[in-house]
Amino acid sequence: MEYIVNLQQSILKHSNKHAFYIGNIFYTYKDFAVEISKIRFHIANYIDPSEQLIGLVTNDDLQTYASIIALWLEGRAYVPVNPSTPVERNIQIFKATETNTVIDSSQNSIYSDYNVVASKSLKFTELNLECKQVNPEDIAYILFTSGTTGQPKGVPITFNNVNSLVDAIDAEPDFNLLASDRCLQMFELTFDFSVVTYLFPLLAGACIYTIPKNAIKYFYIFKLIQEQKLSVLTMVPSILNYLRPYFAEINSPHVRYCSFGGGALHNNIAEEWSNCLPNCKIFNYYGPTEFTVYSGFYPYNKHTHTKALNGIIAIGTPQKNTKYLVVDENNKEVPLNTVGELCLSGPQITPGYWKNPERNALSFFNIKENGKTERYYKTGDLCLKDEDGDFLYAGRADFQVKIRGYRVELAEIEYHAKAISKKKSNIVAIDITNDLGNAELGLAFEDAPFETDYIFDYLKGKMPDYMIPRHIRFIKEFPHSLNGKIDRKALRTFFLKN
Repeated sequence: MEYIVNLQQSILKHSNKHAFYIGNIFYTYKDFAVEISKIRFHIANYIDPSEQLIGLVTNDDLQTYASIIALWLEGRAYVPVNPSTPVERNIQIFKATETNTVIDSSQNSIYSDYNVVASKSLKFTELNLECKQVNPEDIAYILFTSGTTGQPKGVPITFNNVNSLVDAIDAEPDFNLLASDRCLQMFELTFDFSVVTYLFPLLAGACIYTIPKNAIKYFYIFKLIQEQKLSVLTMVPSILNYLRPYFAEINSPHVRYCSFGGGALHNNIAEEWSNCLPNCKIFNYYGPTEFTVYSGFYPYNKHTHTKALNGIIAIGTPQKNTKYLVVDENNKEVPLNTVGELCLSGPQITPGYWKNPERNALSFFNIKENGKTERYYKTGDLCLKDEDGDFLYAGRADFQVKIRGYRVELAEIEYHAKAISKKKSNIVAIDITNDLGNAELGLAFEDAPFETDYIFDYLKGKMPDYMIPRHIRFIKEFPHSLNGKIDRKALRTFFLKN
């Protein structure tokens, strides 16, 4: 694939430049190439060629990033799992993908039932960054997102999907990374935005600055911006609410680009933030995991581009080779300025959820356009298209919410809570907004107060930290809508007023 060849060339070309800043240590592209070669040698010589999906424990170190590139050079895929996520959930993912081999840079791996490649203890033989012939339709990575039935749902992304993303971003004249750029990588590698924050800097020969696992994320970002003079920032909007107290101290003319995604970007805080970055171009990107990270963007500018709906900045227009379609419940296009569900089509669309035909039938559909069949993904996001061709975000059509940028199915939280609860009462998960303006989770019980510690202990063993509700309410009788369904909007007020 073209982007893998370009990666190889960039790593060799920028051999003496800094590639990563991890845990206060700089590593060069040569250091990176050595680690890639060690891991690649082991993959090529000790792992059966039939094993295309390889597990990857996502530690914050050079070996973990090198593992991704080594696997791609070998035409294989990575299946990332977060070491801080409950091990039972990670094993669920490995079982779902029939993973046998796990690359793990941890000092002691907990995945002893698997063929573990201890990537920090491998011996160097020779530098090898040659790219194998890669089938474009083979999988490059599989990310698992929250599912409704307690089972995470897998989103496979092919090499062609990734190549199409690179092609689309390269076609944007307003975005051009340089080898001199210093780029923030704040995302966990199980989160799709991580792909753009390591891939594009590596293609440009830039330096990537990561966040230690144990760091207070927003404060570490603040320090990096100030002390390391970062020039490219990619963030979830919720981080701004934590950084807001520091805005008066931030004057960073060295920041060239700041991109947002993974949540709604509000107009008021974007304006305040842009005052901190006087020479910066700000992009509000939009795109689900199922469409390979980015599908389009809006170039926010506090003087010229401030289009918003209900205070949320527009998501703009689709990028190269991507089509947006706003439809009604029958998948028919709605008129301009009419809210409907946003659907996406183009070469970045996933082949479909991993071994999940029922979900695929609900989330994808085909329509005839100009004599050709186009396959669309239903995002679940409500949007409208205005007269200028810009798309504006209006909310969610389902029970998914964004917590710290991650998509969370409220039904999955409810599923696990009901599975362990000794009571037969209704349990509903709710998203609420805290004092900082960030989304948090609450759990409502239709019951008199009772001891719930055992429920939360169980949840912590089943789901990642960001999915654990922070607020509890006991309500004698849940409010219901006219059609008899639990009224979640009314239920939310119980959390807000107490």
